[in-house]
Amino acid sequence: MFRAKLSVPAWIALSAAAVLAAGCSSTSVDKTANWSPNRIYSEAKDEAGSGAYDKAVPLYEKLEGRAAGTPLAQQAQLEKAYAQYKSGEKANAIATVDRFMKLHPASPAIDYALYLKGVINFNDDLGMFAFMTRQDLSERDQKAAKESFESFKDLVTRFPESRYTPDARQRMNYIVNSLAQYEVHVARYYYSRGAYLAAINRAQVALSDYREVPALEEALYIMVKSYDALGMKDLRDDTQRVLTTNYPKSTYLANGFKGKDDPWWKLW
Repeated sequence: MFRAKLSVPAWIALSAAAVLAAGCSSTSVDKTANWSPNRIYSEAKDEAGSGAYDKAVPLYEKLEGRAAGTPLAQQAQLEKAYAQYKSGEKANAIATVDRFMKLHPASPAIDYALYLKGVINFNDDLGMFAFMTRQDLSERDQKAAKESFESFKDLVTRFPESRYTPDARQRMNYIVNSLAQYEVHVARYYYSRGAYLAAINRAQVALSDYREVPALEEALYIMVKSYDALGMKDLRDDTQRVLTTNYPKSTYLANGFKGKDDPWWKLW
């Protein structure tokens, strides 16, 4: 009977392949297989505590499955959301928070879930900070800022005594000021390019949607200047009276936009 003989190089190649296969199989071994839920949680906390949020996320996911139906699993879900947020996975973080609130609507941690969702959107390039990079203001989207505000508003309304409510209120005020200032910056953007009707319309959005915020003074001034450029003297004079009545010490009428070229966030 004929038996094929392997050459030395072929034998070496097969041996190397076997070693590689064994190595690959060993990498798929779950090191947490014999860990208790408490140990997994401890390891995840250690990773997150050291800033290795990307390593903490899969551990929290393991814990969700191992401790399913327990308070520890709920805790893991919320901490996973935070780790995802810190890892830059903001969409996944929000999805995790939404899932938590859907699955556990009566959880005592709902107030924190709302707060966390607000914070995630609050820091999600709201468009407020576009002025630092001088990005075209007319192209900014304030969707994240508005969603952040709604989460904080829900928290403040439903849980007025929550430990997170005071900070949420401060962030809400900041968002309102920022959104109003955003509208005014867009109005000034249009005015500087000679689009006076667009500037008036955008300034009116700020005046109609927001109350008692610093940006409204500039909104009125932009309208005065835009009406003047369009030759609409009566509307100019009416708007100027509103400006001087509400802001008797306004520097805009005397100095115009002088000193207002810095990013708005330097004013707060």
